[in-house]
Amino acid sequence: MKKLLSLLLCLVLLAGLFTACSTKEEPADEGGEEVAEEPVTIRLGGLKGPTSIGMVKLLDEAEKGECESDITFTLAAAADELTPSLLQGELDVLAVPANLASILYHNSKGAVRFAAINTLGVVYIVEKGEQTVHSLEDLRGKTIYATGKGTTPEYALTYLLAQHGIDLAADLTVEWKSEPTEIVALMSNQESAIAMMPQPFVTVAQGSVENLNVVLDLTEEWNALNNGSQFITAGLIVRTEFAEQYPQQLAKFLEEYKASTAYVNENPKEASVLVENYGITKAPVAEKAIPFCNITYIDGAEMKEALSGYLNVLFEQNPASVGGSLPDDDFYLIP
Repeated sequence: MKKLLSLLLCLVLLAGLFTACSTKEEPADEGGEEVAEEPVTIRLGGLKGPTSIGMVKLLDEAEKGECESDITFTLAAAADELTPSLLQGELDVLAVPANLASILYHNSKGAVRFAAINTLGVVYIVEKGEQTVHSLEDLRGKTIYATGKGTTPEYALTYLLAQHGIDLAADLTVEWKSEPTEIVALMSNQESAIAMMPQPFVTVAQGSVENLNVVLDLTEEWNALNNGSQFITAGLIVRTEFAEQYPQQLAKFLEEYKASTAYVNENPKEASVLVENYGITKAPVAEKAIPFCNITYIDGAEMKEALSGYLNVLFEQNPASVGGSLPDDDFYLIP
């Protein structure tokens, strides 16, 4: 009987030992050992202009191996050069105009998500010669040159004028141009002229056109309405599939991106060199323009509140500007 009890005891101990070993090898889902992150290269896209300026420090660090994220970068002049690559899975993260993000979300049936606002308003009214424009009301009856028809600048100007009882189509004349360089050439040959342009092209124009001054900041005009929304130019969208497959890697990337925007705002001289290195614009222009580019990083609940308010403003004046309807909650990527 004693031998039998001893044998049973040994078997119980052995079973417990094997159980303990097998349990130790399986990392716990919660409160246990961290599972190692799978290495992944984040394929980032950006556009020439302020929407890409905030990322230059991160790009530089990634190139030097000084950050955790492994990043490749593609730059283009227009969003339609890169959005097909994102939707086809050839890019993972892309900086685009805020309203375009909503359009892509609808058109792709939720294949993209909005991760963070990276640029607030960057649109300004400039005037050459003696200043006659001191308020939006002063634009009534005037002719202005502008870029951005069918995009953020047109929607923002239409909305702001409407809040002051001015009809963009009836109360002034807008000559839409495809490139800011066209506007600069026109203004150079006139004694007086008014234009609407974004940064950093305003800074470029001021270096080429004598006696050209900023007379209205559309971001300030928007904020003066105090309607609970913000004037938002652009942000980061990410493929939904990528966000779901690599949540930890994406979170780390966004953390490093946020630090990059802070560096650019705090160090415009040093950052301007990187801006030129990545082909966005020349360093002297970037250094002067950065303080007026409203580069930022807003994510989470604050991002959702600000962006949903802005998209609602666009939707009320033109539903097509946001893809026909306001995006649902899934559009906003909130950890």
